[in-house]
Formats: sequence, C-alpha cells, structure tokens
Amino acid sequence: MTAVRAAGYTSAGPKPGAVFDPTGAGAQTRGPAPPLQKRSDNSPEDMCRELEKEVNALIEESALLSVRKEHASALDKAKEAGKRERYLCKQREQHGLADQINIDLTYSVCFNLANQYHANGMYTEALNTYSLIVKNKQYAQSGRLRVNMGNIYYEQQKYPAAIKMYRMALDQIPNTGKEIKHKIVRNIGNAFVRLGQFQDALASYEQIMESSPDLQTGFNLVLCYYALGDKERMRKGFSRLLSVRQVGADAEDLEHADMGDDVLEDDGLKQALRERQKQTHKYLSMAAKLLAPVIDKDIVAGFDWVGDALRVANQPALATEMQIGKALFFMRSRQFDKAIETLKSYEKKETTLVAHAATNLSFIYFHEGDYQSAVKYADLAMKHNRYNAKALVNKGNCMFMRGELEAARSMYHEAMGAEADCLEAIYNLGVVNKRLGEHVAALGLFEKLNSIIPNSIEVVWQIADLFDSSNQSRSAIKWFKILTARVPTDPAVLARIGNIYLKEEDEAQAFHYHQESYRYYPVNMNVISWLGAYFVKNEMYEKAVAYFERAAQIQPSEVKWKLMVASCHRRSGDYQLAFEIYRAIHADYPDNIECLRYLVHICDDLGKKDQVHEYVVKLRKAERAIEQPGQPPAQVPDSAPPPEPIQPAAAGGVYDENLPHNHDKGYSVGESEYEQSLVAKAGNDGKGGGPVKKVAAGGVDDDHFADVALDDDLLPP
Repeated sequence: MTAVRAAGYTSAGPKPGAVFDPTGAGAQTRGPAPPLQKRSDNSPEDMCRELEKEVNALIEESALLSVRKEHASALDKAKEAGKRERYLCKQREQHGLADQINIDLTYSVCFNLANQYHANGMYTEALNTYSLIVKNKQYAQSGRLRVNMGNIYYEQQKYPAAIKMYRMALDQIPNTGKEIKHKIVRNIGNAFVRLGQFQDALASYEQIMESSPDLQTGFNLVLCYYALGDKERMRKGFSRLLSVRQVGADAEDLEHADMGDDVLEDDGLKQALRERQKQTHKYLSMAAKLLAPVIDKDIVAGFDWVGDALRVANQPALATEMQIGKALFFMRSRQFDKAIETLKSYEKKETTLVAHAATNLSFIYFHEGDYQSAVKYADLAMKHNRYNAKALVNKGNCMFMRGELEAARSMYHEAMGAEADCLEAIYNLGVVNKRLGEHVAALGLFEKLNSIIPNSIEVVWQIADLFDSSNQSRSAIKWFKILTARVPTDPAVLARIGNIYLKEEDEAQAFHYHQESYRYYPVNMNVISWLGAYFVKNEMYEKAVAYFERAAQIQPSEVKWKLMVASCHRRSGDYQLAFEIYRAIHADYPDNIECLRYLVHICDDLGKKDQVHEYVVKLRKAERAIEQPGQPPAQVPDSAPPPEPIQPAAAGGVYDENLPHNHDKGYSVGESEYEQSLVAKAGNDGKGGGPVKKVAAGGVDDDHFADVALDDDLLPP
C-alpha cells in the first residue's frame, strides 16, 4: 500500500457518479441530523441576564444624551435604569440568586443618576445620591466622589462645606495620584479665594507650584498677590508664571507642527497645540495687564518692567502688546501727548505694529478734533492693512464730522466688507442712513445690531426713535418700553413715551409717564410746564401751583412762571394770596404790563379803590412808554422767546441724533406741538392785552375777570 492508496486514491480513479468516500461512512446509511429542539421558556438566570443588559443599555443611553446636553432626557433614562436595576435585584433575591447580584452595576446606576441630577441643577437629590454611594462600604473607591460633592457645594456658594469635602477626598487619594491631588488642592485654593481668605489660598497654590507648576495655578497665585497688594511678591509670582512651560505651548513647537504635510493640516495634535498656545497667551496677557499699572509706584516703570520680563521670557509679541497697552492707559488717563509719543515709536517697526499704532493714533486725534491728522493716520493704518476695519471706521468718523455723509457711508460699507460683524461700522452706518433720511435702511441695520448685541440700550433707543420718526407710534412705544425695562430711571425716555401717548390722544398714559419723568429728574422745564398745564386744563389749580413754583425756582429771572402761580391762586379763589404775589412781582418788575393789569382787576374785585387808582396810573404810564418811539419796551414776558430748557441726556447720547423728530418744527427736547399749545394756554393770562381766559376742561370761558373794563371812573384825573 502506498501513501496515496491509504488516502483512498487509486490509479483507476472513481467510477462515474460515485461519491468520494474513503472512510466508508456512506455505507452506514445515516440520515440528516435531526432539527434543533425549540428552547423552552427562559430560566430565571436567563431573565436576569436580559434585565442586566437592558440596565446597561439605559446607562449608556443616558450618558450619550448627557454628552449631547439633553440633560432632561438623560435624567429620565437614568431614573429608568435605576428602576430596572432594583427590579433585577428583587428578581434575583426571589429566585435564590442573591449571590449573582452585580455590585458594580448598582454603583454605575447610582453614580450616573447622581451625575444627571447634578447636570439638571437638582443639587439636593444629587448630594443624597452621592451620600448613599459614599456611605456604602462595599464600594472601595467611592470616597473619591466627595470631590463631586464638593463641586456641588461650590456651585451653591457653600464654600466651607466644599472645602471640607475636598479635604476628605484628598485624604483618600493615594500618593500615586499626584495629578488628581493637585487638582483637588487647586479647588481648595479657589474656594478660599471666594471666601476672601487669600493667605489660605496662597498656601494651596504655592504647594502646587513647588511640586508641579501649571499656568492656571500660577495665574491664580498672581491674583492672590494682587489682592493682597504685595508688590514684591507680585513680581516674583509673575516671574514664576513666565517660567512655567507647557508641552507644546511654545511658538517653536507650533512652527514645527506647521511644517508637517499639508494632508495633516487639521490634525488633532496641531489643534491641541494651538489651543495650548492660546491659553498661554491668555494667562500671560491678563496677568501682565493686571500687574503693570500697580507693580511700581511709577506706572510707566511698571509697564516697562513687565515688558522687559516678557522679552526675557521669549514673549516678544506680548511685550509689544504691553507697550500698546501703555499707550491705551495714557489715553484713558487723558495723557494724550504721552500716548501719541508711545504710539509714534512704532511707526518704523514691523507692519502689524505700525497698523495697530496708527489706528490708535487716528482714534486719539479724532477725539481731539484734529480730523486731518486722524485721517492721515487712518490712511497709514490702511496702507499697511487695507482690510483694517477699525481704521476704516476712524476715517469714516472723520468724514462724518466734516459733513461728508456719502463718503462716510462708503467707508462704513467697506469696513463691514472687511469685518462683517464690526459693531462700530454697523452702528455708524445706521446713524448716517438716519441722517440722510433713509429710515428703512437705518432701521434694518439697527435691528441687525440688536440681534448681535441685544443688551445695547443705544441700539434699542435708535430703533425706537426711528419708529417714532416714521409715525409708527405703537412700535415706538413697544421699543421705548423695552428700553425702560433696562434703564427704568431715564427721565428723557419716560418723557418721550409720554409725548408719543399725547399723539395717540391718550392723556392718562401721557400724564403717568410725564410724572414718572418728573420724579426722576424734577428740573426738566418741558416736563414741568406740561404737568402744570395739564392740571390747569383739568381745573386742579392747587396741584398746578407746585409745578409752576418749581419752574420759578429753576428760572427765577422768568416772570411768566410767577404770573402763572398767581393766576392759579386767583382761579382757585384765593384772591388775597394772588394779590400778594402780584404785588411781589410788581416790586421786582415795575414795568410789567401783564402784572399791572391783573393788579387793577384784583384790587377792584377786593374793593381796594385807592390801590386801583394807583395801579391804573402805573399801567397807563407803562402803555404810553411802549407807544412812544425811542423808549425801551416794557417787560412783556409772553412776547419774548421761551428760555432754553434744562435738558437731561437722552439714552442714546450720540450727538443730535438723540433729538426727537419734532425738533424740525422748532420745539425743544421732549416737547410736541400739542404740548406747546397746552403750555401756551396755561400761561395765556391776557396775551397781547386781550381778556383774561381760563382754560377749562371743556374749553369754557368762565373767568369772571374777562368782562372787567377800565372805565373812565377808574382813570386818573
């Protein structure tokens, strides 16, 4: 027998149709395998395994939802997982499988539930759940969860309890977990800072900086030195902060990473390096700007010391930024000469610095009113960086102040093209469009700006003013009310709402807002005169007196307010007091014809014939003085133009753009045509020598002085 024959091969080969069967298994005539038996109902063990899989799936779903910030749904899944896990434990106990209860699964369910409570702001429930885990001796490492409990207390601003939890967690961390220990110690330091215990916070931060320094801890340490006002330790802390090195945070590391293949341009490592460098720049820049003004008695010396320290630490960009910061400090302290000198020192340096310095120089010259120099430096900044949005805005502002509105609009458009979210360009373009009468375009720009910075009161004011200018009173009222919700004590805005309600013929609301405006700013002559006229119109003379007396105090040289006070007393029936006031006015203004006429009338009514004769003589003398040419005119207050009112600053505060649209009609701030007419009627005590009228609610002339004439028997002999 050969090797192939033993394997069933022969030289003759198989017969046609024969099956290859070297072992002779086919001769046994065995049929196909029987079908698999159907599985009977699940056993208790199998049911428990299925339940355990469901619980694990719910925990994973809850964790995924939490990562997606869907905290409410994540909490529901966590609660459902807790219910299923308790049911699983109960089933195992009932079927005698208590030894198969999974402790790790129970831990996972409770931990996930506590996490979701925390994420949803349910701090009490989270603390209770964490306490159940920590107190269970079956969980060997559960003590570390006290860090989470400390974080919850920290968020609740219960800093002593947070410190206690952090220290308890710190005791349970082995020495091998140095990184975790340092993070916990830093949390303890942060809590001490919140309590204002800076010395205790220093101890925590210095402990970390001695063993494993990092930027965040170094920055916190500098903040504590700053809070304590220790200048020497500030210097040491800043030097220590500069000595901290993070892997990949240096510019050289990023340059090496950028030299890689273009295929890996957006790889995760390069992105992480950029983030680290950005973080380093942030901490060093903030610390430098904080310390420079206070680190030395001489502020300039402080900026110079910080700049030198940054250069020694191989941070030239930050050192240059500090020099720019020094110039900005001079600008804020209005030392413009020093600011200009500092910024001009960068004119012959690298391009980015020149553009930055020129932009700031343009800004300074603009505020000094030197528009020619401002344009010059704006052009210089644009020469080095044509798409410098701030330089374009500065140049546009200069053109705006020169009255070249179209050129200014072009500059603002270009600035928006260079930087679509340049807030200054959008706002100024809206102001230019408003000046040019293109209210629809201006409104669109301000509404766009409001969507970007919804808390800007200037933008809200501009929108409300545009609606008012377009006679859309309801929309104007809506936006002015939004403005009052943010600045509830601005008297100009309240008066403006009152004026709009006047146009809507809603005097009740107009009175309410004028009175609120008066409450916050009781020296606005427009509001005072309107309120006085309102009470006169409604025949409430006693209340009107208070407002006219206030007006007389504010403008003591204006006789019309004193005449109105006397007129109110006369109309309320207090003739004797009115007579005394008229006499006092006559003593101060002996040639005032209006006062003399009322003295004649009121003396006649009081039966003082001898005094009537005296005042008639004076009246005729004053009238003859007016009639004779070459004589100075007598004092007739109502013929003179009204005095300039004292105006509060409006909410917008942008030049005359804040003035209401009715200024074109010659009214003062806060006045409307209707308001002017009321004030005129209130002071119309015989204008132009006509009869005395009383403005009653229904317009009825019921003044009993109206029919009194100067008869011959009242004239002097």
